[in-house]
Amino acid sequence: MNSHKLLNARRISIAAFSFSFAYVLSFLFEGQVLYSLLNLYGIDTSHYILAAMITHFIGLFTCGMMVRSQKHAKSVMLGAMGLCLAAAIPFFFAPSAFWMVGLAVSGYFSGCAVAAWGYFLGAFTSKNERIKSCAAVLIYSNLLMIAVNVVAMNQSPFIGLGLSMLCLLIGMAFIWILPTAIEDERSKILKNKAHAGIKNSLMLLCLFVFIITINSGLMYQVINPAFEHLTGLVSWYWAVPYIAALAIMRNLPMKAKRSRILYVGMAMIIGAFISFMLLGRNAVDYLIVDTLMLGACGVFDLFWWSILGEMLDYSDNPAQLFGIGLSANVLGILCGDVLGIAVTSMELPGAEVAVIALTVVCVTLVMLPPLNNRLVLLLKNHTYLTTYDQMSQLQQTDIIQHIKTLDPLTVREQEVLQWILSGKSNREIAGALFISENTVKTHTRNIFSKYDVGSRAELISALLKNQIGE
Repeated sequence: MNSHKLLNARRISIAAFSFSFAYVLSFLFEGQVLYSLLNLYGIDTSHYILAAMITHFIGLFTCGMMVRSQKHAKSVMLGAMGLCLAAAIPFFFAPSAFWMVGLAVSGYFSGCAVAAWGYFLGAFTSKNERIKSCAAVLIYSNLLMIAVNVVAMNQSPFIGLGLSMLCLLIGMAFIWILPTAIEDERSKILKNKAHAGIKNSLMLLCLFVFIITINSGLMYQVINPAFEHLTGLVSWYWAVPYIAALAIMRNLPMKAKRSRILYVGMAMIIGAFISFMLLGRNAVDYLIVDTLMLGACGVFDLFWWSILGEMLDYSDNPAQLFGIGLSANVLGILCGDVLGIAVTSMELPGAEVAVIALTVVCVTLVMLPPLNNRLVLLLKNHTYLTTYDQMSQLQQTDIIQHIKTLDPLTVREQEVLQWILSGKSNREIAGALFISENTVKTHTRNIFSKYDVGSRAELISALLKNQIGE
């Protein structure tokens, strides 16, 4: 696929996800359309919201078990969106058991559709551009959500529901015309090479995401209801700081150390809950609390969405990796929702809510350094490979000759090493050098021993970290 077609595919992919995700944000996932419908009929919102989020979590988490290719991912997204459309129809009528069934169906299949998009993010956006693609879909989907929210909260929840379904239809149209790409051999090598190392990094990232997003659940159940009397302001301003933070993060120079901004985000969360504790409930107070809280959410959301995007190069099932990563976000909000409902029912004062939030932030502060170190090791190895591949033959040879080993490399070991640094598998090296695969494995073990490393990742890092600019 040439660069022009790839750019068009990327744009179509972003449009498809933005419209379909706007439906999720405005209706299913703590959406104001759903809240407005439930409030219209005087129905307790908690059971419906929790049902939608639980099934959405299950859909995200299990999608990878069913989706194994881009073509299958496209079919799943179209089918899932169609079922979501059908499941939303009962909400145009009086409340019934079909409402709960519809939420369960929509929650599950929307989760599958979101996870399946991981295939297209990985296929149509190069690694160094994925932070921009992730920022784009989050910004566009939230802008669409704001438009739907304004109508649902200020005009009619039924018109809002219709608009959210229209977003879903437009998303389906873009998915329909989305091409499928053939995965190249280099991507397969990278994924097979790093498959074992990705699991621990993903688990640590998921734990971090789960814990930090507990505060988002508290926001939905404690902070937002306290300002629900400011309907007009809340309907359009709520996500504005979130979008602004995404835009700022998206446009930072590639060399900027975004990990430091995570600490700023944590300080903003602390500031939001302290402000909620100390301030009143008027419009100015809302602007302060919401700006701090949603700005922090934008910082963290783009952090883990973009990290998951980079990790796609290391997984043979992008839907599984992307879905599991995002399911940790949903699970954290779900637990925060349950905690918030309990806090509200006990009528705890703002000071105690702030203490809970600060405790969560303290735990994540402890987790951030080891998480950052692990991600840097994993993702920079991939950067090293790419950079090495772009060097001249003279530069590549110079790197190998100027790094000391415990014992000198033989001529054949130097040849094998160059192929390893080019990202080739043992089978490909054997074919290129006209030797057996077992011979390649023997040379590789000898190379590891002479450089005193235990894996290809350690070897690449040892050879290149002092030779390639950070």
